Amino acid sequence: MLPVTEPPVPVLRPRHGNLARWLAIGVLGAGLSASSALSAWRDEHAILINTTQSLPNWAFFIHKARKPARGDFVVFTPPVTPIITAHFGPKSPPFAKQVYGMPGDLVTREGNAVLINGAEVARLKPRTKRGEVLMPGPTGRIPEHCYYLGTAHSDGLDSRYADIGFVCRARIIGTGDAIL
Repeated sequence: MLPVTEPPVPVLRPRHGNLARWLAIGVLGAGLSASSALSAWRDEHAILINTTQSLPNWAFFIHKARKPARGDFVVFTPPVTPIITAHFGPKSPPFAKQVYGMPGDLVTREGNAVLINGAEVARLKPRTKRGEVLMPGPTGRIPEHCYYLGTAHSDGLDSRYADIGFVCRARIIGTGDAIL
């Protein structure tokens, strides 16, 4: 009699080619999604490093679409003036200051004191540390979409001086939160 043999058992091999393909597609999709999210985040946010002594904080997280409120930090493009160019170069970095005055607030002066709605917010100096003449900034009602931006620092270059003046929407980069 002949020995009985079992039929051969088929060996099932994993189909690594398909698994690897799907894994690669998944990784690519996740990467594209993350890149798109990062790009969208970058379009609406930024980080600013403050290199001056005018504010107590040196790093700010900026929300480009958030409307400023009183007390917020605002990052803006300064105008090109001889004093700003002399101190910061022909391509001045963005400035960061705090919102002291909102649209409709009344800015006045009494001597060298600058007041918003009757409360003193700053004092004017006649000259910079280098001796350049500082002209006083605007007075009157702050126009729509504009802000009085300031700092408590006595040498801060802000809305109290004509070189900055009221800062309006077209110059505002965003509203910042101090992070360091």
